[in-house]
Parts: sequence; C-alpha cells; structure tokens
Amino acid sequence: MAVRLGIAPIGWSNDDLPELGGDIPLAQCLAEAALAGYSGIEKGARFPSEAESLRLLLERYGLKLVTGWFSGRLLELGLKPEQERLKPHLDLLRALGAPVLVYAETTGTVQNRREVPLSQRPRLPAEAFADYGRTLTALADWVHARGCAMAYHHHMGTIIETEEEIDRLMENTGASVGLLLDTGHLTFASGSIPRLVRRWANRINHVHCKNIRPAVLEALRRRDGSFLDGVIEGVFTVPGDAEGCIDFHEVARLLAEIGYDGWVVVEAEQDPARANPFEMAVLGFHSLQSALRRAGLSVVR
Repeated sequence: MAVRLGIAPIGWSNDDLPELGGDIPLAQCLAEAALAGYSGIEKGARFPSEAESLRLLLERYGLKLVTGWFSGRLLELGLKPEQERLKPHLDLLRALGAPVLVYAETTGTVQNRREVPLSQRPRLPAEAFADYGRTLTALADWVHARGCAMAYHHHMGTIIETEEEIDRLMENTGASVGLLLDTGHLTFASGSIPRLVRRWANRINHVHCKNIRPAVLEALRRRDGSFLDGVIEGVFTVPGDAEGCIDFHEVARLLAEIGYDGWVVVEAEQDPARANPFEMAVLGFHSLQSALRRAGLSVVR
C-alpha cells in the first residue's frame, strides 16, 4: 500500500475570501508547497486553466496536479447542462493526469456567504435522494468513461453535510460515485471518522486531512455563525497542530486498514496573516508522513 502527499493552495489564498492571502503570489504558494515536501497540489482559482500553461508551471516546481474542485449545480440544472459545464474542467484534469475530480453539489450553498449562518444551509428532502442519486451516478459514469474518477466532497453549508446525509447519498448512488473523506468537515458536522471510513471503505477514493480547533468550533456553534466566519476565526488547522482535536494516527491506521492507496491532501483554510502558510504546510507534511508510515503505509512521490 502506498499513498502520495499533496496540499491544497487554500492555506495561501482563499478563493471564497480573496482578502485572505490575495496578495500572496501563486509562485510563492507553489515554491513553498514543494519545499515543504509535497509531491502534488490541488488546483485553485488562480491557477492557469489552459493545460499546457498549467503543466509547465507545475513542472517548474516539481509538482503534480492532484485534482481540482468543481462547484456542481446538478440539482439545479440537470444532467446535460452539467456535463457541458463540467467538460472543460474534466478535460484539464485528464490532460494533466489527475486521477480524480472533486465534485460538490453547491446548489443553494451557504459555504461562500459570510452573512448566512450554517443553520440556514439547503437540505435535500429524504424522498429526493433517490432521484438525485440516479442523476449523480449518471454524471459519475460519464466522468469515468472519460478516464477520471469522481470523488464527491461532503461539505459544510451544502446539501451533503452530515454523516447521515453522506450515508444516504452513498446508499442511493452507484459505485462510480466515489467519496472524498474530509476529516475536518466530518468532525465539524459531528460525524464519526472511524464509522464512516469502515462503512464506505470501498467508495473512498480521495482524502482531505484538515484538523479542527474545538474551542473555535464550539463558539461558532453557540452563536450560529457562518462557515466563512469559522474560517476567519481559525476553526480549521493542519494535522500536527496542538490546538487541533483530530487524531491523525488513528486516521492513518484506518486508511491502512481499508487498503487506501490514493492521494492524502492537507487542506486547511486559514488566514495566512495569522497562520504562516509555509510553517503550516511543513507541520502538516511531517505529521502526516510520520503517522502514515507508522501505520504501515508507504509514502511515495
């Protein structure tokens, strides 16, 4: 079993909150990600969207393209329009050799609206999961036929947030709909990492490792704050941070238990003025690498 360690650029600059790291050059992000030890990086909004330009840029820093987020509107638009929206992004990922496409349903999302509390997020009625699951499976089949796998991202502020909603989504979709395990979002939503990993072991095809500062989370819950309020206040951090509450040695043991062999990505959106991106990247890399190796997983480039 072997895994690769990647990072998301969101620790340097935030696509939903340009004031967080908007002055940090992309070149700094890429150079520091490589210097910290990562072999790959996920695509951010400031990255080139033309395949050859992106390839040359990443090669300059010795980085591979891990994947890229796609803000889905399948629930709103239906299958054919969503395929048209998705095609350029999918083509870019395939041209760069990225193995998975990160897909999140963002119809009605409040994840990018600082003025809207998380309690007002959209919810999918129980009776609607079957139809949505069929359509999502058709979309994932289409993605798979074009040489990429879909990794569905459960995310705070969207229709798939809680462990129960993740279970229902997986129960109503086919095998082509992979599951992105996000340790931070699952913990934020009061879910159980061990239970979810063991239940959906055969569907997990991508992993985001972010940590949670429980004191910040509790304060946010008490006042029913927004997702972006939580980001600004530091609800997320990286593996290895003493202020975090997630046991990444347990996470690593679980990944070894299920035979996981994909990318493991540090993704912890923070204010770079308060949490130095390079220092956080180094801390996350060494903490995860140590945990994964102790669990018996090989970390390769």
